Amino acid sequence: MDGNERWQDGNLKHPDRDPKRRDFVAEEQDPYGVILSCIDSRVPPELLFDTGLGDLFVMRTGGQVVGPVVTGSVEYGPMTSGTPLIVVLGHQRCGAIKAAYEAMRDGKKLPGNLQAISDALRPAYEATVKAKAKDPVDAMVRIHVKQTSADLRSNRDLSPLVKKGDLAVVSAYYSLDTGRVEVLTGAPSA
Repeated sequence: MDGNERWQDGNLKHPDRDPKRRDFVAEEQDPYGVILSCIDSRVPPELLFDTGLGDLFVMRTGGQVVGPVVTGSVEYGPMTSGTPLIVVLGHQRCGAIKAAYEAMRDGKKLPGNLQAISDALRPAYEATVKAKAKDPVDAMVRIHVKQTSADLRSNRDLSPLVKKGDLAVVSAYYSLDTGRVEVLTGAPSA
């Protein structure tokens, strides 16, 4: 979150981005976080958190939707090297979630494999409809990241790490307008 403050303020350090760091991580890596975020070109986690080479495992999918391969990729760091943090990062004005929301609202299908994204977002859509939010797309983004992080916290392989306190699984929301990342759920207490 210190890196996100630097991003917001424009006081970037650009840490771990030089040939010395490249040489240091060439043989092995030990990232301190896993970020699951959207493919949106305006939401690059390495920049939003002012991090560098070897600092984060990053997975990006439309609407930060998960499936078995993505879940396995998220599990990799915590299960193989003890990475202590997973952040599921949604964002303001998400086009993937907006398209899925509108398609479900209108009873339409999205073209091609985009429908798989919409299908994966159905639980968030249903919760959004029940919530009757003023801005349903924004509400759906927030609901979806909370649901996804809760699913990861209760994941058969990750939940023992969470219970031991070795892993935090956080849901967060990025404001395109301010650059601020807001933690929604799962923040470690210490």
